[in-house]
Amino acid sequence: MRTVQDNTLGFRPVASGRPSMSNKIAELFGIPPDAPHVQEALTHPSYANEQGLGPHNQRLEFLGDAVLGLCVTELLFQRFPDADEGVLTSLRAQLVNTDALADWAREQQISEALLLGRGAEGSNLRASNNVLADFVEALIAATFLDAGLDAARVACSRLVTPRLAMLATSRSRLDPKTELQQRFQALGGTAPTYSVIESGGPAHDRWFVVRVRLGDSWGAEGRGRSKRLAEREAARLTLAEEAWQQALMSADTPAAAPAAASAATGDGNTGASLLRAVDATSALDPAAEDR
Repeated sequence: MRTVQDNTLGFRPVASGRPSMSNKIAELFGIPPDAPHVQEALTHPSYANEQGLGPHNQRLEFLGDAVLGLCVTELLFQRFPDADEGVLTSLRAQLVNTDALADWAREQQISEALLLGRGAEGSNLRASNNVLADFVEALIAATFLDAGLDAARVACSRLVTPRLAMLATSRSRLDPKTELQQRFQALGGTAPTYSVIESGGPAHDRWFVVRVRLGDSWGAEGRGRSKRLAEREAARLTLAEEAWQQALMSADTPAAAPAAASAATGDGNTGASLLRAVDATSALDPAAEDR
């Protein structure tokens, strides 16, 4: 929804008869449109500097990051009583990272409420994941300050529940990097390492290409808007590759077992042993080479 500014929250809807952006934010975060800290949460530093205003949303972002972490940690602790701290940490990282928060802001179509300076607008900072994530965290802080911790819990739950449901129905609750590391180490390998092999893009829209190394062998390459996302994509693609998948998940097959056992007992080079396991599982399925 396109907006123009007014004197209340800095915006109003262009088309009459549609819910205003202020009401949408009030509904999502459980706070009145005129709550004391809402205007501050909407104000990017670039806008505050241009307009000669005092507070902007960076202090609120600092508080909101902590509140979000607390509320999501509490939610996961209660919802998954049998999960250990490693699984809980992995889940939390997937729910509250910069890209997840920015994607949620886009899905809810609230990015237009953010007040940006002309220069920042011209640089397309409204599309920046970091800017949008800070915006969401600032609104969480405003909710905490103006409506209390219980309201913040509800807002945080509303934010992460759809993504949590998606993760819970996926094949594994582990992020790809953790899953790849655990499977590779189960075969006697060391932790995978990741190398940036290419990068580019303007400062507000960077991209990276990363390759994963497992012992002496190379896995897949992944591309992402941050090094972390590129690493996750490289791990995910490695797990999806037929030969690696069979070696990592079915190393006890007759042909692959000797190589896996050699890696597990330290007999010979771990990377070479696992590579033989990859080659062995490919041999079990000749069609794998054509995929």
